[in-house]
Formats: sequence, C-alpha cells, structure tokens
Amino acid sequence: MNEQTRAQKALAEAQALAAADDRKDFAFAERGFIATLKDPKIKRADGRTAFDLSSYDFLGGTAPDTVNPSLWRQAQILTKHGLFKVADRVYQVRGFDVSTVSFIDVGSGWVVVDPLTSVEPARAALELLYEHVAKKPVLAVIYSHSHSDHYGGVAGVTSAAEVAAGKVRVIAPNGFLEEAVSENIIAGPAMSRRARYQFGITLPRSPEGEVTSGLGPGLSRGTLTLIAPTDLVTHTGQEMVLGDLTFVFQMTPGTEAPAEMNFYLPQLRALFMAENANLTMHNLLPARGALVRDAKAWADYLTQSIRLYAHQSDVMFAAHGIPRFGTDEIVFFLNNHRDAYKYLHDQSVRLMNAGLTGAEIAEELELPAVLRKQWFNRGYYGTLSHNAKAIYQRYMGWYDANPANLNPLPPEPMAKRYVAALGGADAVMAQAKEALAEGDWRWAATLLNHAVFADENDMAAREQLAAIYTRFGFESEAGTWRNIYLTGAQELRDGLRRLPPTAMNLQILAATTTPMLLDFAAVRVNPAKAQNCTLKINIEITDRRETILISVANGVLIHESGVHDPDAGATVRMTRPLLVATLFGAQSPAPLIEAGEIAIKGDAAAYTALVDLIEAVEPNFAIVTP
Repeated sequence: MNEQTRAQKALAEAQALAAADDRKDFAFAERGFIATLKDPKIKRADGRTAFDLSSYDFLGGTAPDTVNPSLWRQAQILTKHGLFKVADRVYQVRGFDVSTVSFIDVGSGWVVVDPLTSVEPARAALELLYEHVAKKPVLAVIYSHSHSDHYGGVAGVTSAAEVAAGKVRVIAPNGFLEEAVSENIIAGPAMSRRARYQFGITLPRSPEGEVTSGLGPGLSRGTLTLIAPTDLVTHTGQEMVLGDLTFVFQMTPGTEAPAEMNFYLPQLRALFMAENANLTMHNLLPARGALVRDAKAWADYLTQSIRLYAHQSDVMFAAHGIPRFGTDEIVFFLNNHRDAYKYLHDQSVRLMNAGLTGAEIAEELELPAVLRKQWFNRGYYGTLSHNAKAIYQRYMGWYDANPANLNPLPPEPMAKRYVAALGGADAVMAQAKEALAEGDWRWAATLLNHAVFADENDMAAREQLAAIYTRFGFESEAGTWRNIYLTGAQELRDGLRRLPPTAMNLQILAATTTPMLLDFAAVRVNPAKAQNCTLKINIEITDRRETILISVANGVLIHESGVHDPDAGATVRMTRPLLVATLFGAQSPAPLIEAGEIAIKGDAAAYTALVDLIEAVEPNFAIVTP
C-alpha cells in the first residue's frame, strides 16, 4: 500500500466515523452550561490578549478540505467555552486554555483544581464563577500534576501572601516541585522551542492553521506563575478534609507526568482523573520532549481507578476535555481507555521481542477495531505511531542494535553525502517528483529534507517540502501532528520567526529552591570558558540564610548546600534576587559589588568569573533547516 492509498484509507475511516457519530460527546460537552464571558478577549496587564475565545469561531459547520473531519469534530467539542455545572457542588470552566479548571464547593469556600496555564484566564474563570454561582474565598488549590498548564495560573486564584499566611493550602503530589522545575526550567528552553511546533504557537487559528492541540484549545499566552505546595500527597488512600468534603487521593506517578494524582469525592460520588483519562489517546512521549511515560503503569493505575472508584461514581471529570456521566458510562470509558494503553504496551513489547525496531513496530501496530472506533482512543494528541516508538525507546533507548546506526553522521553532512550520491540536487528533485507522482509522499519528503539540509538556500526544495508538509498537516487526525507539519511548512517558506526568550517569572523563581536554580546554572556553563577555570566560592544567601559552596573544575559546576569551605577563593554575600539577576538576568555583578550590595571577602574577581561562565539560552535554534 503506497502512502497516498494509506492516507486515503485513514481519511475515509475518519469520514465514516464522523458521519456515524451519535453526538453523545457533544451532549456531554454542553451539559450543565451556565454562562461564558461577554467579552471574548481575555487581556493581560500590558493590553495584549492572553486568550481569545472567539478565535475558534470558524469551527462551525462541516469540516473543510483542509482539516481532517475527525479532528474538526474533536475541536468543536474542545472549544465549547464557559462555566459548566458538572455535578452538585462541582463546576468547571472549559475552553479558556488548553486545560480545564475545576471548582469544588466545600461549604465555607472553594477548592480550585488545576488553575490553567496563566494568570489571566484563571482569574477570568474565577470571576465567572463568582458572578454566576457564589463569591466565597478560595480555601485550597490542588495541582494534579507537574505540568505548567495545571499550575501556571495559580496567582489568578490566590496569592503567595495568602498561602504564606495560612489562608490557602496548596496541595500537590509528592515530587511535584522537583519535576515541575526539571521539566520546565532545566530543559525548558529546548522544550519551549519544540512546543512551538507541537502547539502551533506561530500559526494562525484558522482552517488552514492551528485547529486546537487535539487535547484542548491552544495554549493561553498570559503570565505564568507558581506557588510552592504546602501539603504533599504521598500515597494512595490518603485523605484530606477540605471544608466539609473529604478528598481521597490516588497516586499515579510515571503516567502522564512523573508526579501525578487522581482523587475521589465519596460524598459527591465524583471522580477526578487528572490527565490520566482523556478525550484522546495521550502522548507517551510528547513531541516537545519529556521523560518517556510508562504505558504499562498508566494502564495499571487505570485498572486501580476502576476497582477503587469507578463503580461508586456518578460523574467523572478531568483536567482536559469533558466530563462523563453515569456509572455505566464511566466504567465503559475507563475500561476501554485502559485497554488501549495496555494493548499498545503489550503488543509493542511483543513485536520488540520479535526483533522489530520502533519504526517497524509503528508501521505494523494497529488497535483492534473495537478500541479504535471509540472517539476517546483516537490519536488527536498522542498517536499510535509515536507511542509505539516511545515504548521501544523506554525499554531499548534510541539505538536499534544495527551497527550502521551506532555512530551515524549528523543530519547536515549526511544530507550532503546523500545528495551527492544521488547525483546532485537536480537529481534529488527529480526523484522526489517521481515519488510524488507514485503517491510515495513520505519518501519524497525524506529526499527533499536531504536537499534542504545539503543546501538551505535551495528555495525550490524548500517550497516543495513545505507543500508536502502542508498536505500532511491537512490530512492529520492528530492536532499535534497537524501543528508540527504546518509549522515546519511555515518556517521553510518564511524563515524562522525569532521570538524573545521566555522570561524567568519571579514567582516561579521564588518557588524554586536555590539548589534547583544552580542545577539550571550548571547546564548553562560554557565548556570552552570553563575548561581552564578552577574556582571555589562560598555563597551566603542572606535573605534565606542559605550557604552554598560552588566549585568549578574540569568544565563542571558543582554546588553543595550547607557547606562552607574556609579555603575557598572567595566568600560572597548577597540576597537571592541578586543571585538570580546576576546568574540568569544579564545583570553585571560589577556595579552591585561596587555599591556594596554584593559583599565579597577574598578574590574580588571570583564571582564575576563565575557569572561569565553562564551563557544565555538561544531560544530560536533551527529545526527544519541546518
């Protein structure tokens, strides 16, 4: 079966499913609607738009030729926006961000669950709740897991001062802060660049551009914040009484996030499934990058959820997508969703043990029809192809055991040699044209990608590759794949859009421990500068009463908390904000030292030498060109 036939078969299946849709998910999405914002534009303090609810207004009617009909249906469901009553005392605001915020009435106040990606949509959601339900104080915030779209808007529903005063509890799974920092700070610059592709951040929202992320609407673009947890959940079955309701938690580490949890409300017969049960097959390895998730653990925790809570639940709600209503519906959904992950894991491993590589498994594997026809198992966000490769990577790593792939050439020199071996750029273009005529679109893309990496100024190759990526994007059922292909096409045609680096938000920095910040400094050390540098500095953080020994040798920065070396070359005293400003904020330490704001005993040049080793992050590296 050639690529054109394969694509046509997949499109026909999506069209048939959409035509036969029983509209149950639409009914669930509309159930309990109360109100939405009168002004669809949620603004930032600087006047820019954090989120525009009207940006998806084009999604009415039937799918155009430029959008897969299955993805079009999914987008229509995900962008129904406003305040909804999910159950007695349980409300959600959906469609204001990629994620969903939930509000639980605990009598004397509200518990806010997963306060979106940024402050402005979270605040707008809370104000909508206050306007139409009840204006009561926020007593607690629950972070279900360690991804920024579930905590970034926390300052829109409470403040660090209220938390510090004990007025508001912040509850999270054990390991939350470490994982949030690891994923969003240490590897944040690379992930942010790749996230532009996954979420289509530079694409217009339109039938020719971004049509949601497949998991929810697009990301909001407001102010990212973080308030450190005050209470940690450490084990399944742990209970907390908030107001007049009991929350029973289920720990699910290693599923959709390294630190994640569900909870059950026995008095309300309501089950919250965090991001472990969605309106789509999820990612085992996001295209933006992350630790590979454990499909077997994911399935096993869903089995536990079914056993512990599903048969005692009348409503199930989650951090993305829509609720499900009725015990039978919840049990059916969780069983079938669980089976998809378990089948994906077990059959990928079976084929792996038969000698197939990740790419070969992805070509062969297919969900059984009974699972594949369920909308919530379709690949809108994660895909069977990508997930099969992720399972292979989790067990086997990137190397497929073929010696030819043990130490291959990097893409650019490999591309130059391929193009030369094929007879030059004109010959490559001719072969790509022939492949397109035969419906072999993926091979044509491979050929043209080599042509672009051999000569990024070959505009004919770039345009032809962009045209293929555009077609792939229009056909993709996955919102993520659509965004990736269309962003690749955009950058091939228009060049890389140089966005400013994401500022390190002061609230996030305040919630981040000093050792975590120094971990980030360590991965920014310039090895050329550091290889001949040897120094030891005692750092005394005066406003936090912290002492850290920083050592640099062999091109490596080591930090040790609670250690003071009397033989260090210098002892430097400063506040934490000045440490942040000088290491990460492009603030020269010289004027601060001269003004006495940074006090140094010993080698006066030592701290400046340390700062000079930390290089700025380049957020605009190339992806579809060399």
